[in-house]
Amino acid sequence: RSLVDLNRAGTPLTEIVSEPDIHSPEEAGAYLRQLRSIVRYLGICDGNMEEGSFRCDANISLRPKGTKGLGTRTELKNLNSFRHVEKALHYEIQRQESVLSNGQEVIQETRLWDETKNRTFSMRGKEDAHDYRYFPEPDLKPLTISQDRIEQIQQQIPELPDQKKQRFIHEYELPAYDAMILTTSRELADYFESCVQYFHNPKQISNWIMGPLLGILNTQSKSIEQSPVTAKNLAGLVQLIEEGLISNKIAKTVFDDMVNTGLTAKEIVEKQGLVQVTDTKAIEDIITQVLRDNPSEVTAYKNGKTKLMGFFVGQIMKVSKGKANPQIVNQLLKDKLESNL
Repeated sequence: RSLVDLNRAGTPLTEIVSEPDIHSPEEAGAYLRQLRSIVRYLGICDGNMEEGSFRCDANISLRPKGTKGLGTRTELKNLNSFRHVEKALHYEIQRQESVLSNGQEVIQETRLWDETKNRTFSMRGKEDAHDYRYFPEPDLKPLTISQDRIEQIQQQIPELPDQKKQRFIHEYELPAYDAMILTTSRELADYFESCVQYFHNPKQISNWIMGPLLGILNTQSKSIEQSPVTAKNLAGLVQLIEEGLISNKIAKTVFDDMVNTGLTAKEIVEKQGLVQVTDTKAIEDIITQVLRDNPSEVTAYKNGKTKLMGFFVGQIMKVSKGKANPQIVNQLLKDKLESNL
């Protein structure tokens, strides 16, 4: 016997056909991004448009304002990125407007997008369904899905992006923007929740993920699954900050070392002696030294230039090599300056 795989017949294909309810290229892009997010959450597709896992055929037609009937449509075939979908639709809108404004008729056809020339071009004329010579396949019986089967499948569907976003807002008290970013992929959402399980400070963990971590991943072209910093280690870094053992400034340096070495924040802090100074006597000594070394600035502060407070804090942090606790520094410095006024 011979086995022939015709047109990737062994690869499951899902084709989603929408109604003509989309009214702008940007709306089309948003629809496709949400659709890709859903199929990725379901685990049925990696959503990689460039590799052909997720493609779009966009049909577009125009109509005069105030009318209901849609004009002749054209189809844009095999668009492989959200940016290309939006740019191709913008071009096709302008092309059809030009055709109609010149008194000509739009031809129903299939067109392709030329990304180098930023234009569409005709691929083939396309008429109606009968031109495809559709006919029933005699060897395929009708597929009937029972209501019980539908309900069983519904119970197996995981939490989808919008549901997860709303839960993050209510359960973790995150801003809507944070929740939107953290739920862009199931893996990123799982990473965030793993961090929170290790140390419960959702907002600070969200800040570190959306800032330094995603910045590093974007620079290195890595996914969250390839993160050089584990969820446990990132949570450990946030915990050291919250416990006052390191400052935010030192934490950024520690984070970079975590990326490069794979060590935990605690290991790096202990190894490099980065524990934050909270000893008030030691901080007072540094403050006294800084004020003594900058007499003209002290005089200016006494004369009303209170913005110099930032200058003094910067000098103190410089002398302490960033180790002095900022809250203690600010309080002791303010007391010291006011007591000398």
